Amino acid sequence: MEKIIAVIVSYNRHTQLVQCIEALRNQTRQPDEILVVNNGSTDYTSVWLDKQTDVVQFYQENVGSAGGYHAGIKWAYDQGYTWIWCMDDDSYPRYDALEMLMEYRGEGLSLLNSAVLNRADKKTFVWKMKSYKTIDEVEEDVINGVCHPFNGALIHQKIVAQVGLPKSNLFFWGEGSEYYYRIVKQHKIAAKTITKSIQYHPAHCYEIRAEWNYATSWKMYFYVRNRFQVLQTKMGNTVFALVAYLCFVLAFCGVILFYQKTNKLKKMAFAFSPMVHALTGNYVATADSVIEGLKSSQKKTVLATMLSKLRKRMLSIFVPSFGENPGAATI
Repeated sequence: MEKIIAVIVSYNRHTQLVQCIEALRNQTRQPDEILVVNNGSTDYTSVWLDKQTDVVQFYQENVGSAGGYHAGIKWAYDQGYTWIWCMDDDSYPRYDALEMLMEYRGEGLSLLNSAVLNRADKKTFVWKMKSYKTIDEVEEDVINGVCHPFNGALIHQKIVAQVGLPKSNLFFWGEGSEYYYRIVKQHKIAAKTITKSIQYHPAHCYEIRAEWNYATSWKMYFYVRNRFQVLQTKMGNTVFALVAYLCFVLAFCGVILFYQKTNKLKKMAFAFSPMVHALTGNYVATADSVIEGLKSSQKKTVLATMLSKLRKRMLSIFVPSFGENPGAATI
């Protein structure tokens, strides 16, 4: 008998998590189990989960969404579940989403995905869906070759057996893309978005062209660093991936020059560290370590500025200007 488990990765989104779980409980085809990977939440999430008798809580320290899905899919696979239905804690499925996905389970081994729509207007695609902007434009039941893993993705245990687990060392941003390319490019498994199955998700609000603060934007670090691994998996050739990655970094700097209004040089310098880490295989950073590094960099900058001002002040006191030098030669 096929068993289905819903896997949710959560961090400090208690209200949204409750909505997601309620939507799972009300499915026309309910999952056999609900697993929440609690990534070290510090809000009311842990207390609330402890009270839920129909939800399994897997608690771990915050290892990012990548580490969360790695742990959740591994747990589900080890427990022998046939299907693993993945989603973010700030998303929720329409009442018949799982039933609609399961209608396509017998058409060969495929990565199946719900259509991910903006939870505000209920019709705009959150991520690129070929040339479509809204679900109203779509006529076909299946859009081939497009999936957004970990946002309403239904993964068969055979895919996990062949492909392996998501890369936990990516921490955040790009882990879904890397896993998708590993499935469809390296293992030639079909990807399908089932348009009658709907997953609601907040609009994709993190836009690199929008103004961002280089001193606090830890997410941007992972955006730059992780792209290299995504390209390696997508292209299957390290040399080609390297060329594409360097072009990406140049394009990233170009976006900064054209669209950012403040601290352009500092923002371009910001990209240097994740680029070096990507090319040297340094994938140990977490959000906390990136933030700490940014704070340390800021402290050094502030200290250097203060020392520079102090030096100028001391020079102005003890070193007279040329015009004030009594020993200066006169003609």
